Amino acid sequence: MQEKRLVLASGSPRRKELLAGLGLSFEVITADVEETIAPGTTPVDAVQDLAYKKALAVANTLSGGLVLGSDTVVALEDRILGKPADAAEAKQMLAMLSGRAHTVYTGIALIEAETNRSVRDVKATQVVMRELSAAEIDAYVATGEPMDKAGSYAIQGLASTFVTDMHGDYFAVVGLPLQLTAHHLAAFGLDVLRQGRG
Repeated sequence: MQEKRLVLASGSPRRKELLAGLGLSFEVITADVEETIAPGTTPVDAVQDLAYKKALAVANTLSGGLVLGSDTVVALEDRILGKPADAAEAKQMLAMLSGRAHTVYTGIALIEAETNRSVRDVKATQVVMRELSAAEIDAYVATGEPMDKAGSYAIQGLASTFVTDMHGDYFAVVGLPLQLTAHHLAAFGLDVLRQGRG
């Protein structure tokens, strides 16, 4: 039986669905954090810092429990691609990713509210996209799917038809690296295999 309170500091329906798949009981409290990345910040630092800020913003409102924050960015060479501001930017990002390999970085942070004990980590996954025509990009952006996604695409959605190869963690690309998350949850006393279906 799960005893420790677990809170997901994210309003992402994808992260909620992935965490629910582990069978743990948890609640969602959305973190009100400005998701800005300072120039020169590496993708690894960016996602870990934002994940920590989200978790900390929620942990500071609680008297106890374990808070999980997460953040995802797409990086093409040294350029970080976050969520597009509008359709034009989404099209620009997809044109950049077309026919190339890029790396998706997803950071996680766990904070134990009563002790402030914390851990942060990151998973990097390489994704390769086929060549996309301008018409395909226009049609995809018109669906609205890219608009709240890092790099302007959802690998679990229509963009699955664009991906030709992947090296790493599929779940991290969707938004939450489950193996990494379960590993760190266990260190805080939440063993998924023992408590996930309790």
